Amino acid sequence: MILKACYSHRYCVPTRSRSMEKLAGVAAAVYREGLAELIDPGTLDVESLLDLHHAEMVHAFLEGRRPLATLQGFDWSQELRTAVMSILAGQLCGAAAAFRDGIAANIAQGFHHAGYHYGGGFCTFNGLALIAQHHPDRRIFVLDCDQHGGNGTAELTERLPNLYNFTIYGLRFGCQDFERSVGRLISRERGNFGQYLHALDEGFRHVLDWQTDLLVYQAGMDCHRLDPFGSSWFDTDMLYERDRRVFAFAQQHRIRILFVLAGGYQAMTDVVELHTNTFRAAVAVYGLETPLPDHAESAFCLLP
Repeated sequence: MILKACYSHRYCVPTRSRSMEKLAGVAAAVYREGLAELIDPGTLDVESLLDLHHAEMVHAFLEGRRPLATLQGFDWSQELRTAVMSILAGQLCGAAAAFRDGIAANIAQGFHHAGYHYGGGFCTFNGLALIAQHHPDRRIFVLDCDQHGGNGTAELTERLPNLYNFTIYGLRFGCQDFERSVGRLISRERGNFGQYLHALDEGFRHVLDWQTDLLVYQAGMDCHRLDPFGSSWFDTDMLYERDRRVFAFAQQHRIRILFVLAGGYQAMTDVVELHTNTFRAAVAVYGLETPLPDHAESAFCLLP
């Protein structure tokens, strides 16, 4: 089996965080190494968002009306709107591939700080909760390993009974616990990898206890020790081991998994390498095929 990864050149627009530009770099690396087959997901229909978020928020973003259109921290543009709607389509396309194949990816980020009424923290709409809204008969579990607490997803668990959120973070970012949202803070300075793995194992127990149908894994890299938001003790090998354990857990228990990139704000070459490591871990754990890139058919995805 070949890993399917959703991506389109439409995903990438200039931003002050450069968090969308990195997507092209990761896609190029994944393509170059033959780690996945790139799938263009198209664009999301507006009705899907109106079922998930407040209508005023949705329409304000689509029309570029401030302040709601820019609360996530980006300057609004037609290109940004196109990027967001394509990235969200990738969430549903990736979830469908994961349900079919057992594992899939969306080369995207920018979800977990978006709540029902607002966006924030470089997140416009909540593409994690979108999967739960789109599949009301499936139990969707978000394992959020971004450095920032997934406050928007936590809030949306109160609206979506088939959504569970478990978030491990070094920065709370206003994240609260609810009946189906659990947060674990690991200190950026006084923590260690043993504490992190203990929290990860707790998350695994929740996944099993809740009889999860799809695990959505936020493989954040902003906890890396050289990231501006990172933890001093968290190095590259530890991040790879974190990813490996998540994939090994999902494979062992036959739990379908979709993974996304989440945060990472180092120099572009460094953060691309960290995110590419997640794909390497997935391919290694699942024993996936590594296809030779078909330049005639697939390269279009990488070009603006």
